[in-house]
Amino acid sequence: MKLRKVTAASAVVLALAVTATACGSDDKKDSDSSGGDKKITVGIKFDQPGIGQKTPQGYAGFDVDVATYVAGKLGYKPDQIQWRETKSADRENALSRGDVDFIAASYSITPERQQKVDFAGPYLLAHQDVLIRADDATIKSPSDLNSKKLCSVTGSTSAQNVHDKLAPKAQLQQYPTYSACLTGLQNKAIDALTTDDSILAGYASQAAFKGKFKLGGFKMTNENYGIGVKKGSDLKAKINTALEAMVSDGSWKKAVDKNFGPAGYKNEPAPKIGNIVS
Repeated sequence: MKLRKVTAASAVVLALAVTATACGSDDKKDSDSSGGDKKITVGIKFDQPGIGQKTPQGYAGFDVDVATYVAGKLGYKPDQIQWRETKSADRENALSRGDVDFIAASYSITPERQQKVDFAGPYLLAHQDVLIRADDATIKSPSDLNSKKLCSVTGSTSAQNVHDKLAPKAQLQQYPTYSACLTGLQNKAIDALTTDDSILAGYASQAAFKGKFKLGGFKMTNENYGIGVKKGSDLKAKINTALEAMVSDGSWKKAVDKNFGPAGYKNEPAPKIGNIVS
């Protein structure tokens, strides 16, 4: 009988200890989530020089600079940012799953995408353009692309858009990567590469290609880059405030010059929040 009493008492002590430990764990978790160990996960491209690129030295590009600034205004230091690669086809899913808190990845705002996610911004107005060799004086307008070899990456609609709307006799060439297109352009296997001018400027700004290419400046489409957040997220308003601050204090212009300047990129002025140019 005495043994039963001791065992029962021990059980009570053990239960209290477990409860106290559990409470302590919850308190620790809450403390971490609001203290110095907090993190924010940001989706970017890993393979677009000048936009978003993973390098041996870390992460670089205009979108990285914008995201770092925004995160700072949200209360996160650079070492509290967790960068996650978000490829174009997976951006909406990454937001809906909660894999990332926001995405800055040459993410054009479109009516179709706005049905699935919310966008802060826009923070950059880009245009579809062409990249040609610096010494090529034969391509001065989109119509000059007729009978020229026009490259874009496999799966992209950029070259097809030019062919269908502006230069029906353009010879479309599909390469697996933009880097492959650049090599072909340099070797004169192709005559022009087409995608967003910001992406083209980023590639042309690489040290290996400096001075070898130039942008056509054709502005064939409008691409309003926005920062994607989960539908209904209160981050949208906070990010918009941060983007406005980035423009007003000069950080936005510095980021443009730093990442696109070497290619002679003539950027549009910083767009006003909510102003989507069609």
